[in-house]
Amino acid sequence: MTTVTDQDHATDEPRVASGAERACTTQIDFARAGRVTPQMQAVAQAEQLDVEDVRQAVACGRVAIPANIHHAALAPAGVGSLLDGRPLSTKVNVNLGISGDKADEAQEWRKVDVALELGADAIMDLSNSGKTESFRRRLIERAPAMIGTVPMYDALGYLEKALIHITAQDFLDVVRKHAEDGVDFVTVHAGMNRRVIDSFKETGRLTNIVSRGGSLIFAWMEATGNENPFYEHYDEVLDILHAHDVTISIGDAMRPGSTYDATDAGQIAELIEIGKLTQRAWDAGVQVMVEGPGHMALDEIAANMKFQKRLCHDAPFYGLGPLVCDIAPGYDHITAAIGGAVAASAGADFLCYVTPAEHLRLPDAQDVREGLVATKIAAHAADIAKGVAHARDRDNRMSDARRRVAWDEMFSLALDPVRAREYFESAPPATEGTCTMCGAMCAMRTVNQLMDDNVVDLGL
Repeated sequence: MTTVTDQDHATDEPRVASGAERACTTQIDFARAGRVTPQMQAVAQAEQLDVEDVRQAVACGRVAIPANIHHAALAPAGVGSLLDGRPLSTKVNVNLGISGDKADEAQEWRKVDVALELGADAIMDLSNSGKTESFRRRLIERAPAMIGTVPMYDALGYLEKALIHITAQDFLDVVRKHAEDGVDFVTVHAGMNRRVIDSFKETGRLTNIVSRGGSLIFAWMEATGNENPFYEHYDEVLDILHAHDVTISIGDAMRPGSTYDATDAGQIAELIEIGKLTQRAWDAGVQVMVEGPGHMALDEIAANMKFQKRLCHDAPFYGLGPLVCDIAPGYDHITAAIGGAVAASAGADFLCYVTPAEHLRLPDAQDVREGLVATKIAAHAADIAKGVAHARDRDNRMSDARRRVAWDEMFSLALDPVRAREYFESAPPATEGTCTMCGAMCAMRTVNQLMDDNVVDLGL
């Protein structure tokens, strides 16, 4: 085993080759060559794991470290599990970006600030209005979190063409631009090919196609009569991604948009295709994550995690929720957190947050805070359940601080220290060292006094 320096990996000019002659460029290339990169070392240190175990997992695709060679500010993070089944901590993604209906860049930067303040592992820039390059580049320059995009969203504004006039090569050019800008992972809906579309049309759905990127590709396919360009030209997509070490997040265009449609023929047909595309990406030296279902009844989630892992060769799984019911607009951060906790405890490696604004409007900064904290709770609860190394340590420190009624320490350990302190200070207690829930009858205070051989005076 050898060690690769940052200079070896993070070059300005990517080294490009093909087939067996391809030079080491990506994390999976280096791992297969027996070489440890600084990114692998960082992941091992953060997860308190042996770096050789991390390298082996990267080599076979079980762990992805999205790390574009141009993203200098990146603090690398690993997604997935080791060969012996030990999981890495569940990562959490925040979606944001400039919308055509509400093009407020200042608002998007406030969302970025919230995401970084609360420790989001990834930020997906889903901007879809006008020229998005400036915002994307500034985000990559500034953010230590992994940055993801869906190039399909950017195609219309970047190319300034009507959808029907966009060519397959145009779509590839947008992917290339995002890779050159420094994006760490891209969602590409390559699995929705003609076979999947035929299955969808034959069997039908209550909510049809709810993926924005998937719906655009479907519209293009229907208008032109052509195959999905990302499927037909998949090898070219992989060549672009390999040149910059961009991880492909294979999007689920056929994800269910209602619990009624979950685990139907369209979803499973696409998942079978995604499994094949996963292996092809690994063969091309490209790291892979696989995206998962959107709406799903609670009792179907664990089985779906097993389907994905089995059909996609244990590739890291990126869950979009799932939302466990369809009747909670305004509270869908909760329906998604419930599903996310079950999904991650059953094998999902990466959760995309959902905000209270889901299905209703573009989220604001407060929605981002609510959605991110809910999803981090789900991820952390799952990490405890599946035995992620040291997952309980922070909880144990919090419990010890509660026993000692050490308020400042409790605030510092909270997932959202600002919210915790605001609640406490909004109703000052009459009895020092307590809160207004129990006041002088605080169990912690009472037992602490008894354990210290003090006389307990409840002051009643």
